[in-house]
Amino acid sequence: MKIESVVVFCGSKTGRSPLYIQHAAELGKLIALLNLRMVYGGGKAGLMGAIANSVLTHGGKVMGVIPKILTEWEHQHEGLTELFVVPDMHTRKKMMYEMCDAAIVMPGGFGTLDELFEMLTWNQLKIHDKKIYVLNTEGFYNHLRLHLQHLKKEGFLYESLEERIIFCETPVEIFNKIG
Repeated sequence: MKIESVVVFCGSKTGRSPLYIQHAAELGKLIALLNLRMVYGGGKAGLMGAIANSVLTHGGKVMGVIPKILTEWEHQHEGLTELFVVPDMHTRKKMMYEMCDAAIVMPGGFGTLDELFEMLTWNQLKIHDKKIYVLNTEGFYNHLRLHLQHLKKEGFLYESLEERIIFCETPVEIFNKIG
């Protein structure tokens, strides 16, 4: 399947490592240069704002989807190609999934993990079959990767992890695998 649009899940905070911001900027530049549309949570803070700004700076298209309740917390980005304000988180996630051909997960908190696991669950249930690429900046997701392998080892998965989730160490590696 040709990928024209990617959803990016990431933190509304920047985290402690400067490499998180650097990878957000690199990833945003690659998304724009490859003429992919980026869909994300619509915020202007943290990694969310950094990647959106990078895509826009490099001439790319960014679609934001933010629930009304978060417009105060995450402060929606006003400079996007399009911004959709939706009633709730469920509507946000469903809309973001429908607008993308693949997902990229960067470092983030509970919301990022929620989005990752919902997409994985929907893959398992065959609601969609979109690939999920995890940007494992400085080993951020090493513990999660081990836990997912544990789920497989203990017989709780219906298919191979590698069918749905691909761990990458750099933004360039993601796009080498997407391409």
